[in-house]
Amino acid sequence: MPRVLIADKLSPAAINIFAERGVDADVKTGLSKDELLKIIGDYDGLAVRSATKADKEVIAVAKNLKVIGRAGIGVDNVDIPAATAAGIVVMNTPFGNSITTAEHAIAMMFALARQLPAADQSTQAGKWEKNRFMGVELYGKTLGLIGAGNIGGIVADRANGLKMHVIAYDPFLSPERAVEIGVEKVELDALLKRADVITLHTPLTEKTRNILSAKNLAKTKKGVLIVNCARGGLVDEAALRKLLDEGHVGGAGFDVFVEEPAKENPLFGAENFVATPHLGASTVEAQENVALQVAEQMSDYLLTGAVTNALNSPSVTAEEAPRLKPFVALADKLGLLAGQMVDFGVKAIDIAYEGDVTQLNTRPLTAACLAGVMRPMLAEINMVSAPAVAKERGITVSESKQDDSPIYDSLIRITVNTEKGKRSFAGTVMAGAPRVVEVKGMDLDAPFSPTMIYVNNLDKPGFIAGFSAQVAEAGVNIATFNLGRVAAGEEAIALVGVDQAPSSDLMEKIRALPHVKEARALGF
Repeated sequence: MPRVLIADKLSPAAINIFAERGVDADVKTGLSKDELLKIIGDYDGLAVRSATKADKEVIAVAKNLKVIGRAGIGVDNVDIPAATAAGIVVMNTPFGNSITTAEHAIAMMFALARQLPAADQSTQAGKWEKNRFMGVELYGKTLGLIGAGNIGGIVADRANGLKMHVIAYDPFLSPERAVEIGVEKVELDALLKRADVITLHTPLTEKTRNILSAKNLAKTKKGVLIVNCARGGLVDEAALRKLLDEGHVGGAGFDVFVEEPAKENPLFGAENFVATPHLGASTVEAQENVALQVAEQMSDYLLTGAVTNALNSPSVTAEEAPRLKPFVALADKLGLLAGQMVDFGVKAIDIAYEGDVTQLNTRPLTAACLAGVMRPMLAEINMVSAPAVAKERGITVSESKQDDSPIYDSLIRITVNTEKGKRSFAGTVMAGAPRVVEVKGMDLDAPFSPTMIYVNNLDKPGFIAGFSAQVAEAGVNIATFNLGRVAAGEEAIALVGVDQAPSSDLMEKIRALPHVKEARALGF
């Protein structure tokens, strides 16, 4: 009989699920690190919330451990790379608190629209300032969702019930899915210009960090209400405070902050600012749901091998692993390149395999491609969750194979179909290392560097000199420089590996060079 250690407090109903399924569950909460190290080797599964730390030391001595289940979303307390290396599946329960978090965002909207916290404080102080608190109706107002995934979709449903008009910015929201959840899909600038209320429902990634920057906040309507129950860092807090004080932003409600616990914050003390201490998932129902889900998922895996909501790589047999490894790396990096090169309206992703790679198990390769494409906007995505997320977002995924490859032994090509057209990227493995061999139909041969600059320009004399001068002036060292073009004088591309991440100022200067059509900073 499999044994599971429940190291943090779970609902008694969750414990019953383990027992009913035939899993022996021991409840031992509040263990010290030393106590955990002494006993973890006896267990097949470990169920935690956020208190217990499943770090490298714990995983190193957990010789029988097969699965770690986190009752909740965040897994900062689990060393996923160490678990993966040890062959331990790490699961979370990403949907158990979705309704609770969505309801918290709706509650924030009402609190801001009717100034409830300030009105409550004033009334209980005996002031009865009836004329001071003039609110606004949510009925008929335009709600702008930044992020329309699971939680954003629930907020949209509730807002539609309030007879609000809902618009949404989400690069991975298909037109069909937008109709299904009752929203109008728009670009970010349009959302900022039109929304009376803005709520954020997106992970924190380099692409979404400060998505409501000072520049973007300035584009909003006067009197806009802003709600963030997603992640700290999505909004420039200092810039928002300035606009609150100036009266441009009518109110803001935050459940999350850049630094937590938030003992101090630029927003604290601002008029019509409402704060809660990261309560998004804090309801009896949500805590019950995630506990039940983690018990069911862990039991299923231990008894049948079924994997649900896993956060690390899918299983690969010992025989497949050595041959697959370099191609998984290629698929991931090629997808990440594609994901950083498209900004709006992903409708379909096609992955084509040519040559020897077609003889391998391509399922993990396709999953790695999808995860790479979506990672710039969805930080938590991985090879296991990517196919399901693509399906949820209404993205059509197709896979094709061709036994022969005209030039290379093996080739992987990703074509991303967006509402603005198609973009294609191809790569291969040479001497065990992934390389880019085609971008926008132009041939080149470039290794992946941790930091790169991509430029699309007209093939005219002086570009390389001008580019190099700007990079040198910024103190950025060039490691590799690879070029491709259609023909002399026509379109050309450059993929440049650099030793330091280029600043936004440098990228603007590169974009301003003569004949440059597009320039992007890339990270791998």
